Amino acid sequence: MVAEEKKRNISYGSIFVFCFFCFVFVAEVVRFVKPNYDFKQNVFTERDVTVTEAIAEAVVEGSHFVMDSISPCNSRRSGLPRRKQHEKLEAPIGQWRERPPTTYCIKFESFRTLLNLVKDGKYVSRPFSSGGYNWTYEIYPNGDKRVGANGLISLYVRIDNSTLITNPQDVYAEIKFFVYNRKQDKYYSYHEPEAARFHLFKTEWGIPSIQSTANYLDPTTGYVFDGDQCVFGVDVFVAQPFKKWEVFSFDEHVNEPIFSWKLTHLSTSFSDSYTSGTFTSGGRNWVLKVYPNGDGYGKGNSLSLYLLSESNEKAYVRAKLRVLDQINSNHVEKLVEGWPNAAENSGWGFEKFVPLADLKDQSRGLVVDDALKVEVEIIAFSKTDSTLNA
Repeated sequence: MVAEEKKRNISYGSIFVFCFFCFVFVAEVVRFVKPNYDFKQNVFTERDVTVTEAIAEAVVEGSHFVMDSISPCNSRRSGLPRRKQHEKLEAPIGQWRERPPTTYCIKFESFRTLLNLVKDGKYVSRPFSSGGYNWTYEIYPNGDKRVGANGLISLYVRIDNSTLITNPQDVYAEIKFFVYNRKQDKYYSYHEPEAARFHLFKTEWGIPSIQSTANYLDPTTGYVFDGDQCVFGVDVFVAQPFKKWEVFSFDEHVNEPIFSWKLTHLSTSFSDSYTSGTFTSGGRNWVLKVYPNGDGYGKGNSLSLYLLSESNEKAYVRAKLRVLDQINSNHVEKLVEGWPNAAENSGWGFEKFVPLADLKDQSRGLVVDDALKVEVEIIAFSKTDSTLNA
């Protein structure tokens, strides 16, 4: 009885172990088969595209190529296009225009012959030049199978990467694709609002869903004419990189911030204004300007005092202007802060800095022995420098 019970327990245990290993085996098979199935659904194989080139292809998202968001050199993604199941490619919105393309055009004597010759592949144009780079125009008459564009016209441009190897850099180009319609006697153009980015690891850009291939098999649509002719065009406008920077900064650690200036023989001076000699503060040249009998609204009632930039630079300045009390050190001080506020070019200051009555009051100590002392303390100012792009 005991022996039979042990035998029954061993049988149940064996069945459980067998079922467990079967489940693990099935799970592993599913895990292995699924990526390969997805891979077969998305990979487009062409005789003239090697495995190395396919891995270097840019990822297709939506209707244009983009690189991996982490780094163009990142190798964790295969670079092969993936689309959601049952996702439908829609033709982009374009517009009609009479003016033909300015960069390059291809005329096919027979669209059906082109379709038969390339089948599910692509036609690659001769190289053409634009913006200092060589390009080729690639036309898939029956759709780019890499992105599931079946039965659609797919158009791409490819930059010759030989120039990018010797001089690696990003190239931005505005791309417009054109298809001619004889019935309208116009070109229908397609483009993206943003310039396309090309570099060593992303040499191709295009729109996989320009038109239905069926439109080119039906002469009544106007896209084929004079038998079976058709015309495709492209404009490639390379955006040249900027060559000059403007760098704005705010210096709050000014070296040599204080400058003092003494005006003598004040009572016998008859000029409307006096300008100090040039002084350097914070690496920039400045001058002080005084109107003893006032300027603007201060004319005839106040002394006017200004800080000027010798280079006439319109900077943001924070500074303290002073008329010094030469007896008691009760200086007249005013803070100026902001962009130029004076009628003088690039000037900061006050038309009514100190009343003339205070200057004549000897107890104030502002004028001693017919001399006036003014001072400026430059606390901070903005800088705008230009530099050439490396």
